[in-house]
Amino acid sequence: MKLLALPFKKKKVIPSPPAATAAKPDAKELFVQGLVTIQDVIAPEAIDVEFNHLKIGNYYIQTFFVAGYPRFVSANWLSPLINFNYSLDISMHIFPVDGKTIMDELRRKITEMEAEIQSDLKRGRLPNIDTQVKLEDARILQEQLAKGEERFFQFGLYLTISSPSLEELTTVSKQIQSMLGALLIVSKKASLQMEPGFKTTLPQGTDKLNVLRNMDTTSLATTFPFTSSELTQDIGIMYGINEHNDSLVIFDRFSMENANMVIFAKSGSGKSYSVKLECLRSLMFDTEIIIIDPEGEYKDMTAAVNGEYLDFTFNAAFKINPFDLSALYDPEENELGLKIISLHTLMKIMLGQMSANEEAVLDRALVAAYQAKGITPEPETQKLQPPLMEDLYKQLIGMESADSLTLANRLEKFIKGSFRGIFDQQSNLDIHNKFTVFGIKEMEDALRPIAMFLILDFIWTRIKKNLKKRILVVDEAWYLMKYPESASFLFSMAKRARKYFLGVTTITQDVSDFLTTDQGKAIVTNSSIQFLMKQSPAAIDQVAKTFYLSEGEKRLLMSSEIGEGIFFAGQNHVALRVVASKEEHVLVTTNPQEKIRQAQG
Repeated sequence: MKLLALPFKKKKVIPSPPAATAAKPDAKELFVQGLVTIQDVIAPEAIDVEFNHLKIGNYYIQTFFVAGYPRFVSANWLSPLINFNYSLDISMHIFPVDGKTIMDELRRKITEMEAEIQSDLKRGRLPNIDTQVKLEDARILQEQLAKGEERFFQFGLYLTISSPSLEELTTVSKQIQSMLGALLIVSKKASLQMEPGFKTTLPQGTDKLNVLRNMDTTSLATTFPFTSSELTQDIGIMYGINEHNDSLVIFDRFSMENANMVIFAKSGSGKSYSVKLECLRSLMFDTEIIIIDPEGEYKDMTAAVNGEYLDFTFNAAFKINPFDLSALYDPEENELGLKIISLHTLMKIMLGQMSANEEAVLDRALVAAYQAKGITPEPETQKLQPPLMEDLYKQLIGMESADSLTLANRLEKFIKGSFRGIFDQQSNLDIHNKFTVFGIKEMEDALRPIAMFLILDFIWTRIKKNLKKRILVVDEAWYLMKYPESASFLFSMAKRARKYFLGVTTITQDVSDFLTTDQGKAIVTNSSIQFLMKQSPAAIDQVAKTFYLSEGEKRLLMSSEIGEGIFFAGQNHVALRVVASKEEHVLVTTNPQEKIRQAQG
């Protein structure tokens, strides 16, 4: 260990004033007199140089150099290093090499390797495979340099970590070396060279370590971090502010392989706020918005944009018949068969689990109900008026078997009993407004999953009629995830939505219930965009496992403020802060105190 003072300019000697007559000059006065420089003021008193680190002031510092690189690299291959969730100083030193010098060196190396291979062959030994690979690479590079397609450079990559504690420095160092190892990069600590290593990563443009790697133009270009921590496109809407660098996150979800999105957050973290903003901004770009609203949060916004808010209750003027068909012919789909499968799912939500015999009886009754109306797998017949729930009930009664009568008894409350009037009438509704919200706040908890499924099935049937850019928002999706059948239906919609120019936004605060099901995980997998907001400690481990979060990202999600989180779009992700204008905020806020103040004027 040695103590090394930072360089100071030579100071003038100040004669000591008489003790009784002169006051001791302070630092400010000496600075004014030109006796103390800025360097004197900002520099620490000393640098403590250890074997494996420096200590400057209260910070411990460690420098690494890259000694080995992978054989093949792709564009932006250093993005995990650039986006590492810890403050790093990364220094890249690039030195061009004279073309004639490198051609002469290549010629010499090629001759040496050819001679080595010939010598091995003459001795009856197999040539060294490493030498053969290097010879092939050298010949290709020689040809490209001769044609002027490539230039040659020497490249040095160094990074410095600083931390207020030695323990944290050690932990982060291990994480960085592990991450680099996963990229097939060999990194070494600049042991006994920490001082020149630290100076190498300062913005001075001097390489004092000189650990260099030969690279051609193409390989060197891949090291530039053009896509690090940025998520900005020329088209799309603004989702918020990138907290890495305060740039705007402007993105078009329909530019991805699919336009689906999932949002996971605990209650009160701002998930509905961010979704409302997206809906408002997407509406201005001619996107049709359809929302399932379990809590009545979208009513004010719907009125402000002249949308249509449909309260799904017993006394609602509009009705939805679950037996509706799209009346469209698609050679790739069996429309009647898919509808019957959908009705099987609905019946399991309404009636509970069924035995194999009951399912078989139900299937025969459904087919018979459509046949009674003249509807068969032939496309032309599917334009006829579909059956009602009462028709299915009559078919079950008419079968006169024990299983059919049991199903009829369980179905009777929806036809003649307390739930009559909700699911047993012909549809009198179509989606024409560009902003349509289905409110189910007034529905009992027992009926909410049924209502949500029925509305989803109705929407799915309608959107297939005409191709148009749409966003479907399913709020509180955990209602559907409670039942395997409805969860499978939601997954099926997410999987097939791209075909109909639809983006499905799935929102839930019950992360555990969502991610513990295979269907929930499949919905996440089939969503190109994920937005994770503030999470509870009980759910963070499961979220981290699903989305492969680092420790830093886990801490960020647990400490996020309202409207903050991590926004994933394909392979890119950034820390995002949702922002709104004053006019937007008035429409989308759900803060009870603000709502009261708005109502009071």
